[in-house]
Amino acid sequence: MDVMGDMATLFETGRFVQPTGQEETRDEATEAAEEARQRIAAEAGDVEAMSVLGAMLLRRGDLDGAEPHLRAATAAGDRAAANNLGVLLHQRGYPEEAAGWWRIAAVAGSAAAAHALGRHYRERGDEPAAEYWLRQSAEQGHPLGAYALADLLEHRGDDEAEKWMRAAAERGHREGAYRLARAMDRRAAAADPGEDADADNGVAAGTADEAEQWYRQAAARGHRRAALYLGAILERRGELKEAGRWYLTSAKDGEARAACALGFLLRDAGDEESAAVWWLKAAQEGDGNAANALGALHAERGQTQTAERWYRAAMDAGDVNGAYNLGLLCAEQGRVAQAEQWYRRAAYAGHREAANALAILLLQGGDEAGAEPWFSKAAEAGSVDAAFNLGILYAGRGEETAALRWYERAAAAGHTEAALQVGIARLRDGDEQEAERHLRCAAGGGSAEAAYRLATVLDARQPAGAGPELGEPVHRRTECEEWYERAASQGHRRAQVRVGMLAAARGDVVEAARWYREAAEAGSRNGAFNLGLLLAREGSEPEAVVWWQRAADDGHGRAALRLALVYARRGELLEGQRWADRAVTLGPGEVAERAARLRDALREELSA
Repeated sequence: MDVMGDMATLFETGRFVQPTGQEETRDEATEAAEEARQRIAAEAGDVEAMSVLGAMLLRRGDLDGAEPHLRAATAAGDRAAANNLGVLLHQRGYPEEAAGWWRIAAVAGSAAAAHALGRHYRERGDEPAAEYWLRQSAEQGHPLGAYALADLLEHRGDDEAEKWMRAAAERGHREGAYRLARAMDRRAAAADPGEDADADNGVAAGTADEAEQWYRQAAARGHRRAALYLGAILERRGELKEAGRWYLTSAKDGEARAACALGFLLRDAGDEESAAVWWLKAAQEGDGNAANALGALHAERGQTQTAERWYRAAMDAGDVNGAYNLGLLCAEQGRVAQAEQWYRRAAYAGHREAANALAILLLQGGDEAGAEPWFSKAAEAGSVDAAFNLGILYAGRGEETAALRWYERAAAAGHTEAALQVGIARLRDGDEQEAERHLRCAAGGGSAEAAYRLATVLDARQPAGAGPELGEPVHRRTECEEWYERAASQGHRRAQVRVGMLAAARGDVVEAARWYREAAEAGSRNGAFNLGLLLAREGSEPEAVVWWQRAADDGHGRAALRLALVYARRGELLEGQRWADRAVTLGPGEVAERAARLRDALREELSA
């Protein structure tokens, strides 16, 4: 009889088969009726019916019932039956006999048998034979053969692997689609040129887009890790609702990492209780990140014992963050010895922030020699804070060159305070251009001191006494004023005084008084002195005296001289003399000279 192609295909597990064209699931009545029909035909000598009946019984697990039918069909030349007979014998534990029947079917053109035979040889370490038969299967369009061939070639590092992985994916193989996506993901990451040409960026973006499509295909077919990675892609893109759906799909299929990621999404959305449910599920399945999240959640609620239990669970799951978090927890509770113990454990495991925290702990305990190598280890591992701390350490010893090297390293990684320190150093060296660049970085990162110093650099460049040109407004806010104002709004006292002076210069008394008062109330003696001047000019001398006295008490010589003049004018000569003495002591030189003359005059008047 003519056999029209394979009557059965090997499942992905390599253990079960079913006839081509038959539905995977049938109700029992339909299945029973079909089996009865095939049995009658088989008993009448129909070879195809023998093959189909054998496949049905094999699928059901009735090996004893299937074997005689498959052997009879095989003897009559049915290659699908030969393939299935090989599967049956493999299940019975006779791999060599199974391989013999697979070979017969494969030679007769069965792609499924060629795939099974290729896997058989690979399991035995015969890669040349495995490749031969898997290639036969793949070239006939068998998705499992294509996937198995790709896996073999990938293991050997053969570039042809992607071609066959793609072939498997295109024919609906979900693991092939997933692995193809992973390969493209890695290629996109490697090809991402950062600041290189736009064309290269486009290649990387195109590869990433294609990877996403393969993740989608695999995830739609129930691949839980593909659903996890697809969710991560969507989350990075800000498509949180769809990301959550894929995380949920993956988590329900048992992917602990997806359950953990879903927990973070829910927490960020404000649903802390639901987040805890998914973290608990993930942690119970051994996800250390989820255990850490549960620990942090309980720590925030003040449930330190429960937090510690979860941090220990994270550590037991192999997550070194658990030890680091235990260190943080103990440090917050003042358990310094235990904190050091946990920091050390995490630091020895390569946790850079734990190494930095350990170094800080040792430094606070006076062990500078013990702290330095841990700062170095953390900095070399990429800890920006540790690099900055090394800069502070060296600067404290007066080793400015070494300090600047670490400050520059931290600044290059975006550390705001480090950029400020580099800017200050460059100003000290006279390299104004480099200083400005670093000060701009630091000011842009939120440093009020950097904003103030940048403003002073820009201020010094402005031509003195430059007035508005004809037709222009009387005042235009310059860039340096904008930086002064930014620093002032962040509470920088000298910037507040400077903004007040600029406002006063353009006649805005109310604005000037506001900034002077803010600075003065924050402890600025210059702010208090200038506020006193402003109030005195506006006719509020009693209030001015209050602010001058505050400034003088903080060591402001000019404020002390002003007070001496006020009391002298009022006729309170002893009080005037006292403040004049104070002004002589405080200086500066010009003030001290004027105060000395006033003091001498007051003495003469008192002795007259």
